[in-house]
Formats: sequence, C-alpha cells, structure tokens
Amino acid sequence: MNDSKWWTNSNRDNKKAPLPMTYVVLDNCIACKYTDCVEVCPVDCFYEGENMLVIHPDECIDCGVCEPECPADAIRPDTEPDLESWVELNRKYAELWPNIISKLDPLPEAPERDGETGKLEKYFSEEAGEGG
Repeated sequence: MNDSKWWTNSNRDNKKAPLPMTYVVLDNCIACKYTDCVEVCPVDCFYEGENMLVIHPDECIDCGVCEPECPADAIRPDTEPDLESWVELNRKYAELWPNIISKLDPLPEAPERDGETGKLEKYFSEEAGEGG
C-alpha cells in the first residue's frame, strides 16, 4: 500500500463542508418595506415585491451588513431555528420579483404596521414591486 496515496484520498477529519449561510427577510418587512438594507448590500441581492423585500439566498454572501440596517428588525441569518419556510419564500420571490438597488421611502403604513404579528397571512402580496 502506498501511504501517500492513501493519505491524499482520505477524508482527513470526516467532516462535511458546511452549507452556505444566507440572510432572509422575515414577515416584519411586510407592509413596511424599509429599504435601508438595499443601500448597503455589496452584491445587490434584494428583490422587491409590492409590500416587502426578499433576499436571493444563492446571491447573498453572508456579510451581514444588511441586518443591523433594517429599522423593522426583519432580517435574520438562516441559521436561526425554524426559518426554512422563510428561506424558500425568499428564494421563490427573488426569482419572480425585480432586483432593487436603490433606497426608497418606506410604505406609508410602515409606522403602524412595524412590529405587528401575523403579517404574512394578513398583508402579503405576491405582486412584484417596481425594482430599481
């Protein structure tokens, strides 16, 4: 047996490569649509719906600069528990909605809706925003 060949072909630490992480937009963005996050994103991975934003999980580079910029506290890393459905919602609508790279004014109802619970069921719209 050639020891060097055995060593180079082995899985040295028996660990799998980590899955890529992404950030996701959650329901507190719905009916608020603050866009402070868009302005700081270095890879332009935000997409605009009629009343919320989403992050394309395959484009996000996990830099995290968007999370503290969100006044509605609606951005989280996908490593937090129970966010699988939000990753899929972000992925689905990032494929359908236009890319947004410029900051816009929040929706007029943002101050009243910020922090409200159950916004996905009450207010979510599948309609695309204007992008830009």
